[in-house]
Amino acid sequence: MEEEQKEESVRHFLDLVKKSRRGKLKIYIGMSAGVGKTYRMLQESHALLRNGVDVCIGYVETHKRAETEALVAGLPIIARRKIFYRGKEIEEMDLKGIINRHPEIVIVDELAHTNAEGSKNTKRWQDVFDLLEAGISVISAVNIQHLESINEEIEQITGIAVTERIPDKILELADEIVNIDLTADELVTRLKEGKIYDQSKIERALGNFFQSDKILQLRELALKEVVHQVERKIQTEIPKSIKLRPERFLACISSNAETAGVVIRKTARLASYYRSPWIVLYVQSDNESLERIKLDKQRHLINHFKLATELGAEVIKVKSNAITKTIIDVATEKEVTTICIGKPHLNIFQVILRTAVFNGLLKNLAMRDIDLVILS
Repeated sequence: MEEEQKEESVRHFLDLVKKSRRGKLKIYIGMSAGVGKTYRMLQESHALLRNGVDVCIGYVETHKRAETEALVAGLPIIARRKIFYRGKEIEEMDLKGIINRHPEIVIVDELAHTNAEGSKNTKRWQDVFDLLEAGISVISAVNIQHLESINEEIEQITGIAVTERIPDKILELADEIVNIDLTADELVTRLKEGKIYDQSKIERALGNFFQSDKILQLRELALKEVVHQVERKIQTEIPKSIKLRPERFLACISSNAETAGVVIRKTARLASYYRSPWIVLYVQSDNESLERIKLDKQRHLINHFKLATELGAEVIKVKSNAITKTIIDVATEKEVTTICIGKPHLNIFQVILRTAVFNGLLKNLAMRDIDLVILS
């Protein structure tokens, strides 16, 4: 039964490939290393090859796992590109070589990988974009902890700051997303059997990342993400004759670095869920002019504008002391349905002083049928 389902998955992906000249993207997603994403990609590659499809390995990381390495045998491989970096020879995926070879489908592992200096693109997901634009379909894999919009949540769960991340738009672009799921007990058993890391790393892994409570939380995030993407796909297939309210989100940020990051990421998730356009608005009052705010705050602002753009937002910057009016004006002009702001960091005295401003904002929004969401 399981083999039949895998074959059906292969046939379905082939149908997608044939429908468009632009490459199609399939992503295997999992809660952590060792769940079997690369293994499944290689299994699929053999199935495609048996069906007469021109499939090649562009980049696969086996991590010296015997089961995975055994599946590499017999598959066409495009040689990696060797780069000398800081006195060492390292290997990267040969993007140009793949495009020149132009297979019908290419396997690209480690989607969140950061390329070595001197590469065409900074990140591997950008390489995948280039492959898709060249008409090459891609099968790739990534762990849930590398998703940009839940980065802070991941750090709270694991205690680890994940530096290699992918923007959510990659998953939104995918034609298929497949969750590779294991129970916490199954994953820990695989670890103890030496199927994920070598013996020298097992005890440390068990004491850090591979703890049942952490695995369960990551598993839930992975499952939720796949469900979310399936629901988004269903939304796109609803007949156009059915009139739905077109959602449009406006994320309002200030130079407060901590709050701005939360507002941007959480609004990105909301917009992704509704498959809606969204905007990030920064209103620069005289108090936040470049002459008055510190350099570190200026750097944070620039980084937040960059993050918003990567996550698919339109970024608008306006100089004005009439903050509430500016927010309302932009919301009206852009036909915004929901305004998202950060939880105010105010003491009781400040709340009393600013009540009129917030009351004015709420009244204006009520008259325009605009929702207000306060993100903590």
